[in-house]
Amino acid sequence: MKRTSVISFPHMGDYHVPIGTFFQRVFPEAEVRSAPPSTKRTAALGARHSPDFICEPFKYNMGNYLEALEDGATMLLQTGTGCRYGYYGELQEQILRDLGHDPAFLCLSRGQVRPDRAYRVLREFGSPKTMRQISHAFLVGMVQIRAMDRIAGYIREHIAFAKQPEEMREVYAAFLDCLPRTDSLPQVYGLTYGAMGRLARVPLELPQHPLRVGIVGDLYTVMEPFSNCDIEKKLTACGIMVSRRMSVSFLFAPRPVRRIRRETDGYLNHHIGANGADSVAQSLAYAKAGYDGILHVKSFGCTPELNAIPAMQNIGRDYEIPILHLSFDTHQGETGVDTRLEAFVDMIARKRR
Repeated sequence: MKRTSVISFPHMGDYHVPIGTFFQRVFPEAEVRSAPPSTKRTAALGARHSPDFICEPFKYNMGNYLEALEDGATMLLQTGTGCRYGYYGELQEQILRDLGHDPAFLCLSRGQVRPDRAYRVLREFGSPKTMRQISHAFLVGMVQIRAMDRIAGYIREHIAFAKQPEEMREVYAAFLDCLPRTDSLPQVYGLTYGAMGRLARVPLELPQHPLRVGIVGDLYTVMEPFSNCDIEKKLTACGIMVSRRMSVSFLFAPRPVRRIRRETDGYLNHHIGANGADSVAQSLAYAKAGYDGILHVKSFGCTPELNAIPAMQNIGRDYEIPILHLSFDTHQGETGVDTRLEAFVDMIARKRR
């Protein structure tokens, strides 16, 4: 791995910070940088060079790769399991080759996510690190992601009621800026406690019974703000407490099929692929907790999330909780989303009154 090598990977929310930090430690002689944040140009590029009816994450990833190559990337990273996403790497690599690009393509998906195989692949692509060093970098990266999700979750639930919401954003930005410099668990914990302490000191005007909305859906579309028209920001601007369990940290927790069936409480009798069953289980948990509404955010053509809709409709009927299903694609118009979201907020506010 030469110092001139430039490694890049798809952009997804703020996860590029810990992911980029991990790969920089695994490939210290290369330059690691995320693809540029997604824009309308990213969506247009990806859609132009992707199969028409493939899901939104594939198209955004293609756009990310093409922009990263324009930015000088010589090696691209891809990973994924659970659904068709785990097979996308090979197809994306072939499309890029057909377009005349020739990057090194490191795909850690399906069977390659096993520690021994992942280590062998990383070494083949030029990492000088030992298994122990890579394991340490991965452990620190995993704790960084959990810390990031913890802080983002607190902000998501409280920023609508902060007297100085910009202060919360500044704390989070400072946390992300310092995160790559943490190289041990005590350093990550110390940074996290400091950030949480600063957030706790931000004054709140929290009503006794705020409107609460839970967000469920497929991993990428839920976590990449540009792909879902930044619905979390739109909801908090309406004075709503927003909760979201779906995150990369959530994926770290073991979820055996038997446990998922128990959490869906009879609304599902089979695993329906990827995070579809998780969407049902989380919707049921929000309904039982007395939330005012649920937003189901999914990519157009995401089969597991489509399979989850009938069970979620039954939950909405049984618990009398409004559920809004929003399907996104690279051609999605923001005005239509705003209109449906405004009607949804009005509905749950009237239902509360």
